[in-house]
Amino acid sequence: MFQIGGLIVFCGLLAQTTALLDTLPLPLEALPLPLEALPLPLDPTLLLEGTAAQALSPTDLAGSLTDALSTGLLSEGLLGSLENLPLLNVLKTGGGTSGGLLGGLLGKVTSVVPLLNKIIDMKITNPQLLELGLVQSPDGHRLYVTIPLGLTLNVNTPLAIQLLKLAVKLNITAQVLAVKNEEGKIHLVLGDCTHSPGSLQISLLNGFAPLPIQGLVNGISSILNQVLPELVQGEVCPLVNKVLSQLDVTLVHSIADLLIHGLEFVIKV
Repeated sequence: MFQIGGLIVFCGLLAQTTALLDTLPLPLEALPLPLEALPLPLDPTLLLEGTAAQALSPTDLAGSLTDALSTGLLSEGLLGSLENLPLLNVLKTGGGTSGGLLGGLLGKVTSVVPLLNKIIDMKITNPQLLELGLVQSPDGHRLYVTIPLGLTLNVNTPLAIQLLKLAVKLNITAQVLAVKNEEGKIHLVLGDCTHSPGSLQISLLNGFAPLPIQGLVNGISSILNQVLPELVQGEVCPLVNKVLSQLDVTLVHSIADLLIHGLEFVIKV
């Protein structure tokens, strides 16, 4: 009987203590904050503003540059320019009136004039801009961009039953420098731009050809080796210079700053 009475008294005291605690004010840290005082989530764009270029890794910078150059060349109509090269006219006129670009070619091709007279038509189809390459000079102050190009050359000649299809590959190498103008503004500019020696590759797509046709292919290849690289170079290099002038300012400043200080950022593979 005593135990039951003690339990009843204990429960009553516990209920009174709980009610008393409910009337006490909460500690400051436990009070709910007004909505305007709550911390807002950090806007991720604030982290990027003004620091996007600095946050890029060397691989990102190099990749961003090659991507921008590739996109720019395509948007400026590089492939159309290659497809519309007046190759046959240039060959049969020995360089025409193009001056310094093809000057002196007439003397180089006179030995194959009989061969040229056997070509009825020559057209470039399926021009392609392949993946650009990028290397940095040993002193770190210059970049060398390799611009690989591919195209198909269709040659119509009475010696062959069908069109001769030649696969042509050629690399153009453009040097990129960082300079400051008189106003102190930094630019990426084009230095030397030329075809890579020995990079021209010509192969017959039609498969095996009889000896007379193979001789014709060899003769055409010999002529193209003398003419085509300079023709392509004359189309590509001005476009590279134009695209460099249109690059994103942040990307230009980031790359130029590294080049001016000779810091390596192109990862060697």
